[in-house]
Amino acid sequence: MELFYSTQVEGGLCTLTEEESRHCAKVLRHTAGDIINVIDGSGTLYECRIVECGRQVVCSVESAVEGFGAHGYHLTMAVCPTKNIDRYEWFLEKATELGMDVVVPVLGDHSERRVVKPERLEKILVSAAKQSLKGAVPCLRDAITVKQFIKESSLLPGVKLIAHCSEGEKMTLAEAVAAAVKASGAGADTVAVEVSCGAGDIPSVVGGACVKPCITILIGPEGDFSPAEVDAAVEAGFKPLTLGESRLRTETAAVAAVAGVYFLCG
Repeated sequence: MELFYSTQVEGGLCTLTEEESRHCAKVLRHTAGDIINVIDGSGTLYECRIVECGRQVVCSVESAVEGFGAHGYHLTMAVCPTKNIDRYEWFLEKATELGMDVVVPVLGDHSERRVVKPERLEKILVSAAKQSLKGAVPCLRDAITVKQFIKESSLLPGVKLIAHCSEGEKMTLAEAVAAAVKASGAGADTVAVEVSCGAGDIPSVVGGACVKPCITILIGPEGDFSPAEVDAAVEAGFKPLTLGESRLRTETAAVAAVAGVYFLCG
């Protein structure tokens, strides 16, 4: 299935951006009357008929499917950007393909990279969502410090995890997913959670438990989290997480965590 992306869907019409329009009309040679499929980034797939096919493609919406390509959990990944940004972009691509809802670039005490370009990262997220047949594009939050993210984490529902290299008792991903499922009240009467991520907001609980299992995972930089960051996270309710005996790179650990949730919970 060939997918296009547009957030301009209103009044029964869908308008593609100039870049998407060029790909549709010039590269793929679509013309007026053709049927194309468009995702809105929020989870809906639209079947559209092209009515104008020039510099900007305008379509009439024929039908809509909500929850297209959705997964049965809500996953927030707070991951420190890598020194080599290509590795971080690889993580974003693979995590989107597997299933991730929110990504937060967090800057740790030991982080070597302190700046990211959100426009570039957004394009990678959109491209990966289209490639993997998903209607929702992960929400990219503004970069913040690890300590600030931990401070704001009281708003996050479900299970919160921090993967670090220090010694001590740690929870496995299977145990964490089981705890998240239990916390979601699966099979019981629960209140839905606001999981939309407009304007970079962290999802918050609306009066009760999360209908979907909600999981947040913190992954540190190449130099790992500082002891102060680990202590702050544990005090804020984060559970130490193990991803096995191997020492993993930042991006490998992040993708391994997303893949684990995908297979255990998806």
